[in-house]
Amino acid sequence: MTYSKGINASGATGTRNRTPGSISPFSGLCTNCQEGCPGFCEVGRSALRGREVLYPGPFGKSTFAAEKDYPVDLSHFNIMGTAVGAQGIAADSDTAVFGNVSLETAVGADKGIRLRLPLMVPGMGSTDVARDNWYDLAIGCAISGITLTVGENVCGMDPESEYKNGRVVHSPAMVARIRPFMDWQNGYGTIVVQENVEDNRSGVLEYVIEKLGVTAVELKWGQGAKNIGGEVKLPNIERARELKNRGYIVHPDPDDPEVIELYNAGTFKEFERHSRVGMVTEEGFHRRVEELRSAGARYIFLKTGAYRPADLARAVKFASDARVDVLTVDGAGGGTGMSPWRMMNEWGIPTVYLSSLLYEYLNRLRSQGRYIPSICIAGGFALEDQMYKGLALAAPYVSAIGMARSPLTAVMVGKTVGRMISEGKLTADLRKYGESAEQIFAANHKLKARYGADFKKIPPGAVGLYTYVDRLATGLQQLMCGARKFAVGYISRDDLVSLTPEGAAVTGIPHVLEADRFEVDTILGPAPRELRLAWQAR
Repeated sequence: MTYSKGINASGATGTRNRTPGSISPFSGLCTNCQEGCPGFCEVGRSALRGREVLYPGPFGKSTFAAEKDYPVDLSHFNIMGTAVGAQGIAADSDTAVFGNVSLETAVGADKGIRLRLPLMVPGMGSTDVARDNWYDLAIGCAISGITLTVGENVCGMDPESEYKNGRVVHSPAMVARIRPFMDWQNGYGTIVVQENVEDNRSGVLEYVIEKLGVTAVELKWGQGAKNIGGEVKLPNIERARELKNRGYIVHPDPDDPEVIELYNAGTFKEFERHSRVGMVTEEGFHRRVEELRSAGARYIFLKTGAYRPADLARAVKFASDARVDVLTVDGAGGGTGMSPWRMMNEWGIPTVYLSSLLYEYLNRLRSQGRYIPSICIAGGFALEDQMYKGLALAAPYVSAIGMARSPLTAVMVGKTVGRMISEGKLTADLRKYGESAEQIFAANHKLKARYGADFKKIPPGAVGLYTYVDRLATGLQQLMCGARKFAVGYISRDDLVSLTPEGAAVTGIPHVLEADRFEVDTILGPAPRELRLAWQAR
């Protein structure tokens, strides 16, 4: 297995090797690097554009995921089925059918946030790709019955935000994030608003609680894509000055005379806005939780990233002591914003490893009789089998799977195909399904039946997300039925086997050849001594 490779060229950064068939495995440089090359690779392009090449692109139109092949990932595990019995339903072939699998779950200390299926969309903040697709995303999440989180910096990046004594009092951009979800919400899910350092200083969470009716808020300790604050690109010097004046870190300094001269000369065309990193303390965390409860928050979430094990232990302990409602743990590997490309590939704890640590730490809490919050695992999930594995790896503690990139993909595809339909420009591979939205979007009829005349108000991106979530739900029901688990709460670590020794070593989940040993001996009787010795010798 290839644990890592030198990445010196990627479609994410628009770079390539001159000799793609002959690359150094540890540096990623062409094995034959020649004078005269104009700089196709990341090293070469960095000689021209410097820090610009840190980031993947194009910014604002893309989401990104790491290319690194981690030693152990979800593919190292398979889901086990059984031919015996059923949990959560009568063991009757006429009853135990996959359509009867219940996917509903609930999160929060009072289990007051119901989900139609164990899926939540973590924070997507002020990046263009989130903003430009938000309306469809918010409606799609609401009609799908899942939770959606408004990420960091939305008010700070809103040109129309109004401030009084340094505190935000009005933000049309934030209203536009919250209202579509609330307008379409129907008893399931909720809208969550997240804060980082700058949001905290400008009172964003107090604003959304007091003025916009938000009941769930989230404190952020980072994300799986990066271990620094959020970044975005700014298209001109006027915007850069505006964000600097609001307290953000902006590079290069738009007020520096030399920078102004270089910008006017066309040497560069964009600026970077950076958020500050938080400084977590136990006392400060508890103080902030109490402030938010006093402000009227009903639910408090904590989002932590792929930091070192001690930080995960802090997140688990602090969340337990403060009786936080939901703890989201985000594994390394991907993101929806402008994370530095090498950082996205080379920092942090990948999801399987992080889930294993989380399982150990939560077991310690349980052994001490302490409160355990609802847990959401995020980091590279996209399809129903991955959801099942994520729920099982740290079962029974995981209540939901966090996905951001894949729901956004579904929205973008829905919008694109909706536009193609309206313009009469469907491709041949789409025309095989038909010419209309009713023919192409397979779940259209379900939405029409539920919403009647209001169906016409649902935008194509939201229909795309709902259709994708409908597929996830059906696929998850089928997997659960095969495992004879007819409600989410019955999913267990015993539903998985490791396919590799590495997977077993990381998670403690038995290798497939060691699974069910005790039960097998009960069925067949103890193995003869010579067979046991031969087995051990393997």
